[in-house]
Amino acid sequence: MIPSYFFAHGAPSIVLEDNDYTKLLKQFKDNTPKPKAIVLFSAHWEEAVQTVGAAKAYETIYDFGGFQDELYQMTYPAQSDLALVEQIQNLFTKYGVENTRNETRGLDHGAWAILKLLYPDADIPVVALSVNRHLSNEQQYEIGKALAELREQDVLIIGSGGTVHNLRGLNWSSEGIDGWAEQFDNWIQRKLETWDTEALFQYRELAPYAREAVPTNEHFIPLLLAMGTGDTSRKAKLLHRSYQYGNLSLSCWQFN
Repeated sequence: MIPSYFFAHGAPSIVLEDNDYTKLLKQFKDNTPKPKAIVLFSAHWEEAVQTVGAAKAYETIYDFGGFQDELYQMTYPAQSDLALVEQIQNLFTKYGVENTRNETRGLDHGAWAILKLLYPDADIPVVALSVNRHLSNEQQYEIGKALAELREQDVLIIGSGGTVHNLRGLNWSSEGIDGWAEQFDNWIQRKLETWDTEALFQYRELAPYAREAVPTNEHFIPLLLAMGTGDTSRKAKLLHRSYQYGNLSLSCWQFN
């Protein structure tokens, strides 16, 4: 059984950067067994019903503006796996998760920027999954839990988002760390490492500076989804945490 992961995808320019976090991502394929397929929840794909990406070949979506020209020339021509799509839909149905499929949507930067760093050759089938910000945190966890058995089939499950993601609060010239962001992440770390789901499901009420760290929850949701896939063993390990622009967190969590 292979672990699941949560990766912060930061700004779109992360794919061009050379820092400790991107080094971790680039070395990932050398330090872990090659998966048979990848299932990825992206914070940048929101739907009211859980949607499974079923495009035979994914186009690259440039869902951002004002960044380096080089980014708009990049592609990630991953293929899907229609048998896995069907299996995922069956699992969702089995666990009472309403779902549908989308046969035309490509990969947004929450997906392809991370995948390009992890597996630049795009030689592993990918199934993209949407998120729904209107579900409860308990429901998010249960959606991840529904897919847990895929890990036994060497399917890598990834949640791509960010624990602290407040674009209005960014300081693009800052090289320091805002204390409020660090305090929030410290609280999240303690609750993940002790698998305190009761507290995590109430993070908006209990965590310090939750409103500043998570003004909208679509980037936090993938953490709970990835965590849910590890419900059987309930082990969380922080592999990396750093910050950009004062408070944009770059973190990697392993669940196994």
